[in-house]
Amino acid sequence: MPVTDSRAARRQLCARARKLVCVNAFAPGAWRYGLPVAVVGLVGAALWLPLGVALIALTGAVFWFHRDPERTTPAEGVVAPADGTVSVLREEGDRLRLGIFMNLHHVHVNRAPYGGTVEAVEHSPGGHWPAFTKSSDRNERLRVDFGDHEVVLVAGAVARRIHPYVTEGVTVDRGERIGHISFSSRVDLLLPPEVDRSDLAVSKGDAVRAGETPLTHH
Repeated sequence: MPVTDSRAARRQLCARARKLVCVNAFAPGAWRYGLPVAVVGLVGAALWLPLGVALIALTGAVFWFHRDPERTTPAEGVVAPADGTVSVLREEGDRLRLGIFMNLHHVHVNRAPYGGTVEAVEHSPGGHWPAFTKSSDRNERLRVDFGDHEVVLVAGAVARRIHPYVTEGVTVDRGERIGHISFSSRVDLLLPPEVDRSDLAVSKGDAVRAGETPLTHH
């Protein structure tokens, strides 16, 4: 390849990288994971163009994974805390637990289903089993306790970092961002005692969107 063509290709890669970073909003973890790959990719492009192309493509995948689009929260009702598929729906004593599995292609920013004041944020170490398996009940997790309900961010086999946005005493609105998990994982919602199965507007296997999909009929 002529030198001029190689330089033009590298300039095009750089322009695409800058456009990728500027056009969309991203979760904070995007910079931690994506920026080092982008820097190595730009350096690698100067040494061997195919390597630079591959690394810039990987950078794009990392930023796309950490995308953080705006959502329109409905006027009332409990909303999904995560994008994904309802994978868990079971009774625990007098409470219902609803779990949402987030695959790699889903948005991984998590939102408050009810809103309210955070009473506690507790991190529990654990394993990293695939988030769609029963064994994932023993995985690393972060519990955000709102008193009458809890949102639990569960790490998966690929997900190794949970990023909370809230701390004890913070008040959030329904649909507001409360954290994200880097790479595929699961989010559980332990519903208030007064909510039973007849109140649910979703079933196991249904697709939901964080901050938008109503989980209950009221």
